[in-house]
Amino acid sequence: MVAMRGRKMWVGNMIFVFGSNLAGIHAGGAAKEAHDHFDAEWGVGTGPTGRAYAIPTMDRHLRPLPLDDIRGHVEDFKRYAAAHPRLEFFVTAVGCGIAGYRPDEIAPMFADAPANCTLHRRLVEARSGA
Repeated sequence: MVAMRGRKMWVGNMIFVFGSNLAGIHAGGAAKEAHDHFDAEWGVGTGPTGRAYAIPTMDRHLRPLPLDDIRGHVEDFKRYAAAHPRLEFFVTAVGCGIAGYRPDEIAPMFADAPANCTLHRRLVEARSGA
């Protein structure tokens, strides 16, 4: 895994992975970007949607999910990524914006992410202690 800095040209096999809420209201942060630029569907708060993948970090009432719940959704994502090796996944700093978690709380969940996953630099730096 490598850190992605800035934007790269998105190609057909690249999937934008973002933190979402279970209601699928993509109104802010990376979720808004997923909706506006990667066809994430309104009302879809978990799993593949458009050219994106939603990892819930907040509940239907827009309250942060417990870390153990987020961990379960991350495990689901890692299984999906492993099952789709021809896709490339850019994982944003899920849970580190509106949900309010720190990168060092989220990064360990991605320690064993498949090779077709590129983590946001904030997650990579948190894992390396930078």
